[in-house]
Amino acid sequence: MKLVSWNVAGLRACLKKGFLEFLNEINADVVCIQETKMEKEQLDISFEGYYDYWNSATKKGYSGTLVLTKTKPISVTYGMGIVEHDDEGRIITVEYDDFYLVNLYTPNVKRELERLPYRMIWEDTFRKYLKDLEKTKPVVICGDFNVAHNEIDIKNYKQNIGNAGFTYEERGKFSELLDAGFIDTFRHIYPEKTDAYTWWSYMFNARAKNVGWRIDYFVVSNELKGKIKDAYIYGDVLGSDHCPIGLDIF
Repeated sequence: MKLVSWNVAGLRACLKKGFLEFLNEINADVVCIQETKMEKEQLDISFEGYYDYWNSATKKGYSGTLVLTKTKPISVTYGMGIVEHDDEGRIITVEYDDFYLVNLYTPNVKRELERLPYRMIWEDTFRKYLKDLEKTKPVVICGDFNVAHNEIDIKNYKQNIGNAGFTYEERGKFSELLDAGFIDTFRHIYPEKTDAYTWWSYMFNARAKNVGWRIDYFVVSNELKGKIKDAYIYGDVLGSDHCPIGLDIF
C-alpha cells in the first residue's frame, strides 16, 4: 500500500504548479494533503479515482487538510472532538480494515514562539487522541509536524536551536510521541541518512542549496513495525515550499 503526504502551501496554487501531474504519476492508494487554504466548494475539478474528504478551517484561506483515497474508508472523522482544537481544520482520521490513518497539520508556534504554550497543550492532547485510537487498531500518522526532531534533520542546527520548529520543547514532544509507542518510519529505514529534508525557506535560495528541514513525517504504531516496507522523500517535486513524502506499508 502506497501512502503519500504533502503540505501543498495552498492547493489552488499547487494545482497550477503540477499537483495533478504528480498525483497521476505517483498513483498512491492514499494522498494526505495539508494546508489546503480553501474549501471544497472553491474547486472546480475532481480527483479522478479518489474519494475526497475535506476539513477546512473556520478562518477562510487558512490551514486545512484533505484526504484522497482510492478505497472508501469504514469511517471518517474530523478533528479530535475537542472544540478548542478543531476549528483550524488540522486533522482528518480515516479508518480502514487494519489501521487508522491520521492526516495531521500541527500548529506552528510562530516566529516569536507566541503559540508555544498552546502547542504544548495540543501535543499532549493529540498524543492521547492517538493512544485512544490504538485501543481499537494501530495508527498511521502523516503530515506536517512542524518540528525537526534531531540535529540530523536540519541543515544548520546550531544556528536554529531555540527557533520555531527546533525548540527543545517541540523536539521533546516529538520524543514523547515516539516513546509512547510510535516509530518515525523514515529514520527506521534510514537512521543515518543526512541531507534528507522536506521543507526549505523561500529565502536565500535555500532549496537549490538544500539548506532544509525535515518536518514532514510518517509515524506509525510500534505494532506496524514489521509492515514498513520503505519510506520516501520526493525532494525533486516542486510546487510548494514542502516536498511530498511517501510510505510503503503492508
